[in-house]
Formats: sequence, C-alpha cells, structure tokens
Amino acid sequence: MSRSIWKLPFSEISSVLLLGEAKQRTELKIKVWSRRSMVLPHFVGKNFLIYNGKMFVPLKVSEEMIGHKFGEFATTRKKPVHKFNKKKQLNKR
Repeated sequence: MSRSIWKLPFSEISSVLLLGEAKQRTELKIKVWSRRSMVLPHFVGKNFLIYNGKMFVPLKVSEEMIGHKFGEFATTRKKPVHKFNKKKQLNKR
C-alpha cells in the first residue's frame, strides 16, 4: 500500500543539514542509515553512502531515482558463490 498523499513523502534526512554541508564541500558523501527514506528532488546530484547492514554502499542520486526508497539501491543479499573443483572439470574433458 502506498503512502497517503496528505502525509507527504517520508525522509529522515534533513534538508537543512544537506544544504549546510553542501556549502562546505561539494564532494561530500552523506551517510544514510534510513533505508526507508524517500529520495526527494533536492537530493539530485548529491552523493550518499547507504548502509546495507554490513557496509556502506555508494550512491549518486539521479532524476530517475526520485520517489523511490534509498534501500532499493543498496542490496542486502550477496550472490551465492559456488565452489569450483578443478579435478572434476579436468576429468570431464
């Protein structure tokens, strides 16, 4: 179910904080622990580090990301790594 329109988008990232830090340095990466926060239009062009439970994943926000959640861009699952047995592969040839 989507969020009600009258509630406005949810974001724990303070826009005042972003504007103040952006004036200090242009290449600042902002750490985000709130994966449920929505990407807002004034985040476009900024760099974020999104926490996936283990490490921070870098993200540069573009216009296509507006309206999505930060958690959608930092996966929490790793791809399975299957062991490779060289002896079995050589015997098959």
